[in-house]
Amino acid sequence: MCAWSFLDNMSVPGSYQAAAGPSSVPSAPPSYEETVAVNSYFPVPPAPVPGPTTGLVTGPDGKGMNPPAYYTQPVPVPNANAIAVQTVYVQQPVSFFDRPVQMCCPSCNKMIVTQLSYNAGALTWLSCGSLCLLGCVAGCCFIPFCVDALQDVDHYCPNCKALLGTYKRL
Repeated sequence: MCAWSFLDNMSVPGSYQAAAGPSSVPSAPPSYEETVAVNSYFPVPPAPVPGPTTGLVTGPDGKGMNPPAYYTQPVPVPNANAIAVQTVYVQQPVSFFDRPVQMCCPSCNKMIVTQLSYNAGALTWLSCGSLCLLGCVAGCCFIPFCVDALQDVDHYCPNCKALLGTYKRL
């Protein structure tokens, strides 16, 4: 007896046996809803029956007509006491240094690059005083007034000449 003899009793793939009964054609499998019973707790409402309950409107000639497919909203009535709304744009603060800055001028509302003007400030006077204490009294103590790197910087608009900001070194 062969070890594989149990395969002799199995059916060959592709050969199907007919079910005992009046028909040998298998019936369709159940649907997903029937198998899982998804809608068993939520039954589907019946389809509407045509007639006066479905929104059919009777026209002036007695014939039925459908309601309009879209509805418009009523136009609001202008109020005499309406409040005017003004939009205010807040500009980011600009940091001024010792270089020209590109910005929108708040006076003339144009994009500009600032013009610089150098003025004596606290660092200029401290430098002058320090040079005097070191013995530079013969005029060398006034050198800080000629050096832009020791002076404060004013930024002006080239269009309207408005003062936009100041960079103080000390």
